[in-house]
Amino acid sequence: MKRFFKHTYLTFRFFLVAMVFVVLFILSYIYPGLLSIITSMFFVAVGLVVIDLILLYKQKGISASRVLPEKLSNGDDNPIELTLKNNYNFKTYLLLIDELPFQYQKRDFEINAQLNTHQKKKITYTLRPLERGEYYFGNLNIYVNSPIGLVTRRYQFAKDAMVPNYPSFLQLRKYMLIAFSNKLFEYGLKKIRRIGHTMEFEQIKDYVTGDDIRNINWKATAKRNQLMVNQFQDERSQPIYSVIDKGRAMKMPFEGLSLLDYAINATLVISNVALKKQDKAGMFTFSKKVENKVAAERRPSQMHKILETLYNVNTDFSESDFSRLYIDIKRSITQRSLLLLYTNFETLDALHRQLPYLQAMAKNHLLVVIFFENTELEKLTNVEAHNTFEIFQKTIAEKFMYEKKLIVNELQKHGIQSILTAPENLTINTINKYLEIKARGLI
Repeated sequence: MKRFFKHTYLTFRFFLVAMVFVVLFILSYIYPGLLSIITSMFFVAVGLVVIDLILLYKQKGISASRVLPEKLSNGDDNPIELTLKNNYNFKTYLLLIDELPFQYQKRDFEINAQLNTHQKKKITYTLRPLERGEYYFGNLNIYVNSPIGLVTRRYQFAKDAMVPNYPSFLQLRKYMLIAFSNKLFEYGLKKIRRIGHTMEFEQIKDYVTGDDIRNINWKATAKRNQLMVNQFQDERSQPIYSVIDKGRAMKMPFEGLSLLDYAINATLVISNVALKKQDKAGMFTFSKKVENKVAAERRPSQMHKILETLYNVNTDFSESDFSRLYIDIKRSITQRSLLLLYTNFETLDALHRQLPYLQAMAKNHLLVVIFFENTELEKLTNVEAHNTFEIFQKTIAEKFMYEKKLIVNELQKHGIQSILTAPENLTINTINKYLEIKARGLI
């Protein structure tokens, strides 16, 4: 009986009918002749409530299940599938309330649906998680109404499910697919022209029409008495390290994701691209000290290792120690490597404090400093100013945007490569820079 009352609810239609009867019984005091008619109508209404309860509880009712992905992809739309089946002998009206993880803080999530007799239906909705970690789903609550609609019965399914939220592996799959298609330009990937011989020697072979005459090996030609050319192949097994700043500067949010999350998603993709290019991919993070180290290797399990490491990376709100980073790189990375440093500089003074350490790292490695445009400031500069305060806001925003460009020039002046990018374009611009560096043979 307790279970019956716990899962039975009165609808708005029920209370509307009850209010009508209250008004009618009040009128019956003024017009006594109406009392018998109103009383008969009242018992008919009570009978309808009883019939409604019998219809909802006599049969097997509704069956449902929630299909969750094995893991969620951070910052992407992840599909959640609900499967419903109506076992009633009549059309039902459903209200679905799925108890979402607390990270969403959403208490008004509901879906309305209708199911015909014995109909089976799939409903899909999407979730866009913005924080890495464990996401706990609660009950799937389904409130069922019969065509009478005076009483609602609640069903509960799929209790307490947990799904981990990982860095954006959906982006990784997307860029893997487009790498083998002819739609690279649609995604902003550029075709880089090779400059000079950015390749390593493979073998000497017979000259055939179309071979570059600049590759003729004259010594081998003299010995064989026929034209011989040197054949080259792309340089491989070069170490590519993604260095992620997880200090307070990377906590700044854009479109729900922090700069750290954008850097993590880009690291996952660029590591996969590097491995596909036969290079070695590795990573580490730093703030007060260097952590989360994954040595640059080219193994089948390398991507899984990088993914699991990135899953637990969080900002620690500390001031990033670039001197510590330089010392650790000097001690642990002996081979010349490509260092993709994800950080953020808002002012030229902030860069000058760290510039000596960046120059020291760039002496032994190819350093690319990747930092971010402030897209919120760009919005301010595009708004027309109407008063003194708005003019002041717009002037300050333009000053800070100009200072970002000065940072790029300052890095270039000291021979350090850089990428200034909007957060949403980070992955594409990083891939383009990597391909450009490979084509130019800078490492």
